[in-house]
Amino acid sequence: MSDDRLIVALDVPNIVQGLELANRIGDAVNFYKIGLGMLTGGGLALANELKQEHGKRIFLDMKLFDIGATIEAAVRGLAQYDLDFLTVQGDPHVVRAAQEGKRGTGLKILAVTILTSLDRSDLDANLIKPGDIHDITLERAALALAAGADGVIASPQEAALIRALPEAAGKLIVTPGIRPLGSAAGDQKRIATPAQAIADGADHIVVGRPIWQHADPATAVRAVLRELPIV
Repeated sequence: MSDDRLIVALDVPNIVQGLELANRIGDAVNFYKIGLGMLTGGGLALANELKQEHGKRIFLDMKLFDIGATIEAAVRGLAQYDLDFLTVQGDPHVVRAAQEGKRGTGLKILAVTILTSLDRSDLDANLIKPGDIHDITLERAALALAAGADGVIASPQEAALIRALPEAAGKLIVTPGIRPLGSAAGDQKRIATPAQAIADGADHIVVGRPIWQHADPATAVRAVLRELPIV
């Protein structure tokens, strides 16, 4: 039995490997994330096939950023694929344009706050204003939600703070940077276990490498599902 709180990241190079991985996992997962890494490897075709032929839910992780008119046009085009979630950068002008582009569809626009692979030294290198990374993430989340985002992408370490925001009422929180018990952190710097992320207010968790790098991805999925709180 699948649990839509778990989104599996298909972080493989192309549609062939993506379909193979989805087939190996089978009915244990109903929700997949397809990101930029597969865009030139048939990512949109994979999204369409998984959605239309296999009945899966699709999270397209593009982290779009551009001028408003371009964002609106891009989201309008992507919305034709009957996607479930789409990421854009959390800048208010981007969020507002994305909402215009998806108008009349069921697509949920999720705003990226601060990438889970970044820490304060990375923000300094990118000339992002001084301050605690958690405070900046919280501020970006509030601005994006006020601009109309359907939810935010944030590290599990900020999930509880974001959930407490007045602007977050009825909104989605999706947390990457999830590492099941015993898993290596990899290049993620702000991580949590599946159970902790859900307990702190996340609606969905995104798990990639601990599943697709496993010798038996379906077994890895079941291990993650066992860590989720019973609802």
